[in-house]
Amino acid sequence: MKPVNQKAWLLILPVVLCVAFSAVLPLMTVVNYSVQDIISPERRVFVGTEWFKLVMRDEELHGALLRQIGFSLAVLAVEIPLGIALALSMPAAGWRSSAVLVVVAISLLIPWNVVGTIWQIYGRTDIGLMGATLARLGIDYSYTGSATDAWITVLVMDVWHWTPLVALLCFAGLRAIPDAYYQAARIDGASKFAVFRFIQLPKLRGVLMIAVLLRFMDSFMIYTEPFVLTGGGPGNATTFLSQYLTQKAVGQFDLGPAAAFSLIYFLIILLLCFILYNWMQRVGTQSDAEVSHG
Repeated sequence: MKPVNQKAWLLILPVVLCVAFSAVLPLMTVVNYSVQDIISPERRVFVGTEWFKLVMRDEELHGALLRQIGFSLAVLAVEIPLGIALALSMPAAGWRSSAVLVVVAISLLIPWNVVGTIWQIYGRTDIGLMGATLARLGIDYSYTGSATDAWITVLVMDVWHWTPLVALLCFAGLRAIPDAYYQAARIDGASKFAVFRFIQLPKLRGVLMIAVLLRFMDSFMIYTEPFVLTGGGPGNATTFLSQYLTQKAVGQFDLGPAAAFSLIYFLIILLLCFILYNWMQRVGTQSDAEVSHG
């Protein structure tokens, strides 16, 4: 039998060390905090699952969870179709394609805190382009005074910031489709909608799955942009789960409940991503079956 060279494991050792340092050790620390009452750095009392019971009865947490789920679903409902439409409208080749790709990707290069600052100024009714325009049109708009305006502003800000990511992923997926499919469609006299429905959309299944999971996970952990723009207000209108967790851990220094909540937060993200992944796998399989039978 040919001996197996185990030296290949050395190549992934740096990655294992980085993951252990940046993920595993902090996770074990959080698990440790979630079952203890941190009275002081020197005094700790084991409380078991007491913090988990306390967190699960927290009505503010329930409200933040509902706001977070609603926001993430709204993000997916807007950004995925808009990203697909943007990718379909982009030039396929040549210098125009390169120029459009650069322009589309600009918003992705802006840091998150700067995005919040930009939209904070943009939405002001005295000097902001959007706020002043809405005021001149007679629309009563105030992202600092109206919960609905604040929520919509945060949503539009996220759409502006991250829709280009979906568009770039879809653009790459469209360019990977062989020309033979389009030639067969032209021979059959298929319309543009038929080409999109039976060729482009099924072939984008893998790319769309990545886009949905990335945007869902990122939107479910959003913190910096709404914190800079609205500070979580007015009231708790834009206080999402990550902001609520930060208030618990840093603002109130409740490390035990914050640790328990962060573990529940982590499990919620894993569960919802698992559900989304399986749903998209099933939808994609059904689409392929329809195409094969057609």
